[in-house]
Amino acid sequence: MTDVDLHHHGDAEIGPGLVDFAVNVRPGTPPPWLTDRLAVSLSGLSAYPDPGRSRARVAARHGRDPAELLLTAGAAEAFVLIARTLRPRRPVVVHPQFTEPEAALAAAGHTVERVVLDGDFRLDPARVPADADLVVVGNPTNPTSVLHPAATLASLARPGRVLVVDEAFADCVPGEPESLAGRDDLPGLVVLRSLTKTWGLAGLRVGYLLAPPPLVASFAQAQPLWSVSTPALVAAEACTEPRALAEADQWARELREERERWEKELTALGLDVTPDARASFLLLRVPAGDQVRASLRERGIAVRRGDTFPGLGRDWLRVAVRDRDTNAVLTAALAELVC
Repeated sequence: MTDVDLHHHGDAEIGPGLVDFAVNVRPGTPPPWLTDRLAVSLSGLSAYPDPGRSRARVAARHGRDPAELLLTAGAAEAFVLIARTLRPRRPVVVHPQFTEPEAALAAAGHTVERVVLDGDFRLDPARVPADADLVVVGNPTNPTSVLHPAATLASLARPGRVLVVDEAFADCVPGEPESLAGRDDLPGLVVLRSLTKTWGLAGLRVGYLLAPPPLVASFAQAQPLWSVSTPALVAAEACTEPRALAEADQWARELREERERWEKELTALGLDVTPDARASFLLLRVPAGDQVRASLRERGIAVRRGDTFPGLGRDWLRVAVRDRDTNAVLTAALAELVC
């Protein structure tokens, strides 16, 4: 399918002098304690990276066996490994969502079927074809910020199907109540996690997947040798330690407070905001959204266009939640342009 640019991402929207609402990486990251750890790791670059210890420690964070975890160069690599390893007869991607899963599947020669949600973007499991043997869904979903109940997603798991749940933004939700990362009882479940958003490591590339050991072994065979660098392994350990988890949860609580306040403010302006957002961004629908985006850029503000997500169109904009003062800049600009 070539109706949208599946490879367009928020980093293409930003530029010098622009206030960034387009990229969902947490501002002010990585924190100093993490950069210090990374700096120390550089002294070991002469040795090949050994993921063994990091793999065990990250797995323990979710109560899983190391054989159920594979460290990857960001979640994007995990999508490629899945696409190159599996041979599904009927792969289904639930949209709107992050476009790299479909792009990776298409690049590997698979014909992808889309299940496109609308309205409030809630997932009805009955929409997914019963004979789909690969299903990909995000939770919370990029760009809608919708969080699906864990029970809803679990109902999609069944023998003969691989269910891929992209939890790149799961740590935006305090306590991660709907995460499936700790579940080892669901057949064919693959959970993807990213450490790049919360910890400001997009340039380092670090993430991981959790799955039954046979699937992990298959993905590992398709992975290039030493795919995850020594600094990335250090980051994986550091970002899943108790101190880091507590910091991330505190940030998630602060994010929730500001997101809910800002959502009410934007709604009060008469803007159409996808309700009950749970991630680090909001999805807006505004008249002539493509023109509004261009006008915002002229005012020094970058937002993420929505028309490159299957199921959305030119009137949709995704905006990252920043601090209150920064958010006020976008609120004022939208009030001038739309209201």
